[in-house]
Amino acid sequence: MLNNTKLIIYTFLLLTITSCNSQDKRPLMGETPYQQKLNASYKDASKSPLKKKDLKNFKGLDFFPIDSTFIVTAKFTKIENAPTFEMATTTDRKPLYKEYGLLHFTLKGTECELTIYQSQDDLRDEKYKDYLFLPFTDDTSGNESYGGGRYMDVMTTDISENNTAVLNFNNTYNPYCAYNDRYSCPLTPRKNHLNVNIKAGIKTFKKY
Repeated sequence: MLNNTKLIIYTFLLLTITSCNSQDKRPLMGETPYQQKLNASYKDASKSPLKKKDLKNFKGLDFFPIDSTFIVTAKFTKIENAPTFEMATTTDRKPLYKEYGLLHFTLKGTECELTIYQSQDDLRDEKYKDYLFLPFTDDTSGNESYGGGRYMDVMTTDISENNTAVLNFNNTYNPYCAYNDRYSCPLTPRKNHLNVNIKAGIKTFKKY
């Protein structure tokens, strides 16, 4: 059995270790699980697209306030027998895509339509074969949000049996080119511009 002196020392050491461990476990940055996951990946040097100086000073990505009015249900129309085409990028790279379908929805009283794409390279990868690619620009592009547009991931499994899909513009992200010009990123097609201010999701990145 420990005597009183040893017990006091033992308790002090235990509290010190616990306090240190608590300080190491800093809370994840972000208001939602989506934002926290995105911030965590950008903070991780092994995954982050950030340049070294930006990573060193990284304190989290900037987002618009969460706004439930930017969560909409869209009507999906499949595009049958769509041809494969080379999508323009920020470099000479020309990845192969197909137009997968059209999404029709109303946002802030404005009738909107976006074309959703399917990467032909992703079809060969079991991990990403169900991913669809939804790039868009809006009236905040080039000001509060990245000029090249923002992206949203939609899964084929997100499209319901009655051909609808929920689009959450709070869960958008920038192409890697917004952070580092060494990346090659698809350019948002002009027809995917929305004549509305999408003040939701990721903002433009302020580089150091």
